[in-house]
Amino acid sequence: MVARGLSGVRLATSDAHRGLKRAVEAVLVGASWQRCRVHFMRNALSLVPKAAQQMVGATIRTVFAQPDAHSAREQWRRVPDGFRHRFARLSELMEEAEEDVLAYASFPAEHWQRIWSNNPLLLRSSKAVHISS
Repeated sequence: MVARGLSGVRLATSDAHRGLKRAVEAVLVGASWQRCRVHFMRNALSLVPKAAQQMVGATIRTVFAQPDAHSAREQWRRVPDGFRHRFARLSELMEEAEEDVLAYASFPAEHWQRIWSNNPLLLRSSKAVHISS
């Protein structure tokens, strides 16, 4: 896409595949990378029993309902603390993934609804571009 003229990319969103992350860094110089919320939730819910997945998912999603970056980060840190005694691996994953999943929070809040999603999403200035794989 860069060879065909794509420029001005500010954020690329994908799963946490190392190759994709390296490609964004190498090809989309200056762009931020964000871990896809959908893929993160799949990874997170795979660490808890099926019976707890709905409750855990709903609790994690409270982060994304926060009105500003500060509140989102505070909520992100509260969630794993609440699960630590029952789901230690989930808590560890959340602690490791905070910066990756909350990268959107460094952008203006009016853009948040357009940049949370799936494989990969590129944000150029104020326009989101979805790319099919």
